[in-house]
Amino acid sequence: MTLGRLRIDTTLLFAARIVRLFAFGGLSIVLAFHLEALGFTPARIGVVFTITLMGDAALSLAMATWADRLGRRRVLVAGAGMLALAGATLAITRSPMVVVIVAFLGVLSPSGNEAGPFLSIEQAALAQILPAARRTRAFGWYSMAGSFATAAGALAGGGASSLLQAGGHSAIDSYRIVLGCYAAAGVALALLFLAVSRAVEPESRSSSTARFGLHRSKRTVLKLSALFGLDAFGGGFVVQSIVAYWFHLRFGVDVAQLGAIFFAANALAGLSAPVAAWLSTRFGLVETMVFTHIPSNLLLCLVPLMPDARLATGVLLARFAISQMDVPTRQSYTMAVVDPDERSATAGITSTVRSVGAALAPSLSGSLLAVPGLMSAPFLIAGTLKIVYDLLLYRSFRSLRPPEEQA
Repeated sequence: MTLGRLRIDTTLLFAARIVRLFAFGGLSIVLAFHLEALGFTPARIGVVFTITLMGDAALSLAMATWADRLGRRRVLVAGAGMLALAGATLAITRSPMVVVIVAFLGVLSPSGNEAGPFLSIEQAALAQILPAARRTRAFGWYSMAGSFATAAGALAGGGASSLLQAGGHSAIDSYRIVLGCYAAAGVALALLFLAVSRAVEPESRSSSTARFGLHRSKRTVLKLSALFGLDAFGGGFVVQSIVAYWFHLRFGVDVAQLGAIFFAANALAGLSAPVAAWLSTRFGLVETMVFTHIPSNLLLCLVPLMPDARLATGVLLARFAISQMDVPTRQSYTMAVVDPDERSATAGITSTVRSVGAALAPSLSGSLLAVPGLMSAPFLIAGTLKIVYDLLLYRSFRSLRPPEEQA
């Protein structure tokens, strides 16, 4: 395979992430409002988000662990089709039961972050086609591309909905148009994956490969998965849709303003990704993960303590400026400490555990939002749990170095 072809494949995978995260960002701003327009209460909206994330976890596990057998490109195209179908169905249905079914079976992202099998497979593919010396840097740019796409999607989703309502469309019709665009993004995503070459497919696997593709690194992956699950459980209390809805309930912020807020937040997160890659070359991947994450979680706890929307937004933006610096370093570290033929399975398992952890929290968060005196609790619970995760991660993995740091 020529260097030019590998560059094309890398570009296509980056483009797919941009299209996907743009769609997820737009959806995260309007999804709670769409459900509210259909008659869902805050507590039931939280339940729907939990069902959505549980479905994503099951889908990710099933598709990511079979991707190497069925073909990575085939599974990616199938995931894109499920994304398109979910958006189209939500755009036309008024049935709460259909909404719940689509929430579980479709590919939706109330958090604005990755959902479905895409991230796991793309991580394994990029780690396979890129040299180890460029892996962390590439994951940094990959993370930045996704963050900027989420930011642009949030701005577009909130702005489009507001403009449509100002132009005479009803609120629910404006949300349906955004959902229709989400479905179209799924079609574009499928076309991008169809253009990727066979270089992203896995190499021949050893007969000694254990279940889910794990063998030598099984204990490491299970320990990492447990810690990532704790982090995701904490994060599930403050998924982007929940935070947007909280700003609306607490301060009366409208959908257009929310789009602008989360555009700025995700843009700041994106800018931090290359910085994280640079820091990791000087301090190490684990240290960069932990010592940028702890301050961000302290800021998260401060958000609901602010007396007005302006200060709360300022603290939230400060938090986003450093909160995602652990993402490219975490992805690079996870791919580095396992054998090459374990990468797809490792990415699938850790992503699935994160999805399950995140899925358990939104229903609790929605119930807390319904009680005026407990509206601050999701932020405080999330920040505390994520700090516990940081401390446990550092204690457990500071001595396990990736190959480039051992050298």
